[in-house]
Amino acid sequence: MLKRSVFFLLYTVLTINSAFSQNARKLHFKASVVDTHNDILTTIATEGVNIDNDLTGKTHSDINRFRKGGVDVQIFSIWCDGNRKNPFQWANREIDSLYAIAFRNTDKMAIAYSPADLKQILKKKKFAALIGVEGGHMIENDLSKLDSLYKRGARYMTLTWNNSTSWATSAMEETGKGDSLKNKGLSDFGRQVVKRMNELGMMVDVSHVGEHTFWDVINTTVKPVIASHSDAYTLCPVFRNLKDDQIKAIGKNGGVICLNFYSGFLDSTFNVKRSAFNQRHKEERDSLLKTVTDPYFADTYLASKYKDEVEAYRAPFRLLLDHLDYIVKLIGVDHVGIGSDFDGISSPPQQLDGVQDFPKITEALLQRGYSKKDIRKILGENVLRVFAENQK
Repeated sequence: MLKRSVFFLLYTVLTINSAFSQNARKLHFKASVVDTHNDILTTIATEGVNIDNDLTGKTHSDINRFRKGGVDVQIFSIWCDGNRKNPFQWANREIDSLYAIAFRNTDKMAIAYSPADLKQILKKKKFAALIGVEGGHMIENDLSKLDSLYKRGARYMTLTWNNSTSWATSAMEETGKGDSLKNKGLSDFGRQVVKRMNELGMMVDVSHVGEHTFWDVINTTVKPVIASHSDAYTLCPVFRNLKDDQIKAIGKNGGVICLNFYSGFLDSTFNVKRSAFNQRHKEERDSLLKTVTDPYFADTYLASKYKDEVEAYRAPFRLLLDHLDYIVKLIGVDHVGIGSDFDGISSPPQQLDGVQDFPKITEALLQRGYSKKDIRKILGENVLRVFAENQK
């Protein structure tokens, strides 16, 4: 009799869990899922991969896995290192790559330039691609180049990457150089850039910018801003995350903060664990850094080579939801979204191995008690609202 009762209880629990997961998937695939930051175009440019193919185990993204993950709208990052010569030319090269991908896959996807485009693309059950420029250095101090990138489809620009420009200081340099860094924030030309972006309908992205630049943006812009891939500083105090007063300012501005999946921005213990890993493989890492300019590529190589070690120090999945909960408590559910940084990070949290895993976020949000209405906002509606308000 006891065995029968235990079996019935186990069967009931499994049935309930199965029904819950099915409801979560149904909600996820009916919602408009928007990811504001993905770096696969840089991987294409530097490694020659083809996302028409199945790249599972090689990258975080490919065309079919976007569909498997229920991603409706992806903003593809246009990026190059701040030391690269002719960054504007490089930006156009990556945009050319996206155009070529869309041309090869007209039955599956299309590039969107406006909210109306998005509506039509999604109505046809296609995958919508938008463009975001990650780093103001790519306009080469020339507003006409900003206009050119907008005409080619760029709908946000991150004012700085880790490097500062002559007109805006980055979070990395404001933090790392401290008082030795002069003229922090936006210059007069920097304010012109923000104003021109407002006029164009191009979202101003404050991820990566220093605090002085951030507040200058808030005091200059007349449109809602976006933090395309950032987390909460209070939970993980690293230079790339947003402090409470910044989070509140974005809420007041009507903007949206899209959560970055990088373990180092989610887990305050990550850097200690990663340092221990790097120390174990110091000789090999130092050798790699002699041949590549960006530590990310060295980290990615080592992560692929020592998968078991790397898996052990990835951030727990729950921390992503903790950051989301924290921001929601500060400014409300209308101001959060998803900005994975897939293919731009070497360590996503556990359970999120690529774009195919986005449905797990919806299930976790339901488990945390978010309503279906609020989940739809988090998954994409908040970003679509900010995009539409910038386009007015």
